[in-house]
Amino acid sequence: MKKRIFWLPAWLSGYNKQDLRGDAQAGLIVAVMLVPQAMAYAMLAGLPPLYGLCAATLPLLAYALLGTSRQLAVGPVAIVSLLTAEACSRLVEDGADVATVAGVAALLALLVGAIQIALGLCRAGFLVNFVSHAVVSGFTSAGAIMIGLSQLPQLLGVKTSGGNSAVALLMELLRKAGEVHGLTLAIGLTATAVLLLARFRRWRFPVTLPVIAAAILLVWHFDLEAQGVRAVGTVAGGLPRWRPPVLSLESLGALLPSALVIVFIGVMESIAVAKWIATREKYRIDANRELLGLGLANVVAGLFSGYPVAGGFSRTAVNYQAGARTPLAAVFTAALVLLTMLFLTPLFTHLPNAVLAAIIMSAVIGLIDFQEARRLFTVKKADGWIFVVTFLVTLSLGMDKGLVAGIIFSLVLFIQRSARPNLAVLGRVGEHEFRDLRRYPDAAVDPAVVILRVDSSLYFANAGFVEEWIRTKLVQQPSARWVVLDMSGVNDIDAVAVSMLSDLMRDTEATGVQFLFCGMKAAVRDITERAGWKELLGEQMYQVTLAQALATLELERDRKA
Repeated sequence: MKKRIFWLPAWLSGYNKQDLRGDAQAGLIVAVMLVPQAMAYAMLAGLPPLYGLCAATLPLLAYALLGTSRQLAVGPVAIVSLLTAEACSRLVEDGADVATVAGVAALLALLVGAIQIALGLCRAGFLVNFVSHAVVSGFTSAGAIMIGLSQLPQLLGVKTSGGNSAVALLMELLRKAGEVHGLTLAIGLTATAVLLLARFRRWRFPVTLPVIAAAILLVWHFDLEAQGVRAVGTVAGGLPRWRPPVLSLESLGALLPSALVIVFIGVMESIAVAKWIATREKYRIDANRELLGLGLANVVAGLFSGYPVAGGFSRTAVNYQAGARTPLAAVFTAALVLLTMLFLTPLFTHLPNAVLAAIIMSAVIGLIDFQEARRLFTVKKADGWIFVVTFLVTLSLGMDKGLVAGIIFSLVLFIQRSARPNLAVLGRVGEHEFRDLRRYPDAAVDPAVVILRVDSSLYFANAGFVEEWIRTKLVQQPSARWVVLDMSGVNDIDAVAVSMLSDLMRDTEATGVQFLFCGMKAAVRDITERAGWKELLGEQMYQVTLAQALATLELERDRKA
């Protein structure tokens, strides 16, 4: 039966009433967590709090229609918010009105959504595999530090012009150290300490709500705004409005680099956490459907006064732990946020900006993962250096450049490794066992035979290296008369590599050295036979195992003797 894109979701048509309690409970808990986070992340993106609330409503419903994760909590996230602020700063001059900035942010969401939908329709979910875990880990760790630094002005009560790098932010904060507002700092540090304590003690109670309530009452009762404490101010209420952004090729071209970064990071973070939970709950995540779901969520965000969204790790974990069984939990969350927008926004008028900064900083501290860098260096140093390069470039030059640098560096290392594959000279251990001489130096070796195992597919980039390596080995072992190539590790071979081996066999035959192959996979053998190797070598030169190859070699020696 042909799959349909738009239909009544399977989770809804076959909904089990026993899941209702868990979904409702999870929806309530995530909504309590999401409302202040959405407001804080909107300010991180350079937008009024209302736009964060808009991004936390209808996009959730859009993802529930197409997404395959049952617990993924889609909405504003910290790193995407910071990337949105950076993208908007390139197109909008300082001091521009809110409508202009919001229009650019909405256009960015539309572009992100269009790219994600296009990738999903083209079944390009596999592309996320080209962004290595080390790149994502380095990027998110540096991004978390960038986000924390970007909130220091709100926490300290000083005004800054911002910057695209951690160095620029720190230098400006140091220059304005004398302008720190003591009362704002005290409120911010107290809120941060309580939120971090709740995080590290793993309190199940949503402590963010009482922290916000206490801060609002404190500012309102003592009229702290008159003493210099900056608050959110009037928060517009009402339902998300249909506000399609103005499209222009110039704006789309300028936003495209940032959109691609948001696509990669949003998809990677979303699919990673979705797969983590799906593995535990024994169901499957479809990467292409996830792209469609996230794409639709971003398109809806762009059309209804929002900005780019993604699946959040912390909210998804809370959603899962609170008992969410189906995407209906996200529907409850969206409904509660909508009720907040309709009736409760006046309560946030006196909410200090320093408390929103504390909410962001406590939320992103878990993204800083230097233990992962240590683990990567322990397991494989190349992955550790990918983490370090991504981390440092992100901090020093900006988030978009950091991600691109990490991807390029990881691909360069991959190409370098594939261009210099492992080639092992084997010796006999026992009657039918053959091992690498570097690990088994006492293995038996026949001076007239070089047994070589190729541990990689052969193609144009590594053919020259393999040829030079074999020629050098034959010069070092002039007594060799046979080269036995174990091809069990070769999954593919291209025309360049076939041509290289053909020329090598012809050249060495003139000096009395012959080749014999074993362990060749059927697909590889088909390619070599089309190149004429069967006529060149003879049927007996293709053997299944090394032991059979050496037995054939002994028969050939006896025949010649």
